[in-house]
Amino acid sequence: MFELTDKRAVITGAGSGIGRAMALLFAARGAFVEAVDVDAAAADAVVREIGMAAGSARAQACDVGDQAAVEALFGAIGPIDILVNNAGIAHVGRADTTVEADFDRVMRVNVKGVYNCLHAAIPQLRARGGGAILNMASVAARVGVADRFAYSTAKGAVMAMTLSVAKDYLRDGIRCNSISPGRVHTPFVDGFIAKNYPGREAEMFEQLSRTQPIGRMAGPGEVAALALYLCSEQAAFITGCDYPIDGGFITLNS
Repeated sequence: MFELTDKRAVITGAGSGIGRAMALLFAARGAFVEAVDVDAAAADAVVREIGMAAGSARAQACDVGDQAAVEALFGAIGPIDILVNNAGIAHVGRADTTVEADFDRVMRVNVKGVYNCLHAAIPQLRARGGGAILNMASVAARVGVADRFAYSTAKGAVMAMTLSVAKDYLRDGIRCNSISPGRVHTPFVDGFIAKNYPGREAEMFEQLSRTQPIGRMAGPGEVAALALYLCSEQAAFITGCDYPIDGGFITLNS
């Protein structure tokens, strides 16, 4: 079960965090992974890690917010079986404290980046006779999260795009689902804490962990395992769904 042998998977934001965990797991299950990241060195490092584990992958440096670059990338890759839209950036701020440049930056990556990849990948999936698309949404698209105005707006758009694509391409054999993680322990979280709470790292890590009712953050590998299932043949009857993986955040905090 959950094998991806002979599948070609494009994973954006594959250079770190959840994207890295998905790239490693998908490759371990037999997929050829196109590891896409704006940071070429990070993508290269993941591909080397996959190679050391006898997996198959190729690093692809690309800014998903640049449509011409995305179209060129997918044109070079050719037909694929799986697209994971994982690339994204965060922003802290409310509606009246988020400046236009920051709002545009979040929308360019988190919304337009997903659109760009969908626009380029769907013809490739059709050429393969169908396939799976997985978008990374967030609990912030479902519940109010303080100081996350632009990020929440973007992830709400990702959830809406998921439903639209699932509806439009049923007859093409293309499934589209999304995952909504709660707080996940990634290098971004460590960097955020170090930047904003110097000297209080351990205290703030514990405080952020306790915001999940289960009492801890998720590990990237836990999110990757759900992604593997949704992109595998075992999930062939699932489309148009969002899957929270949040330690009870949505339901037990309401």
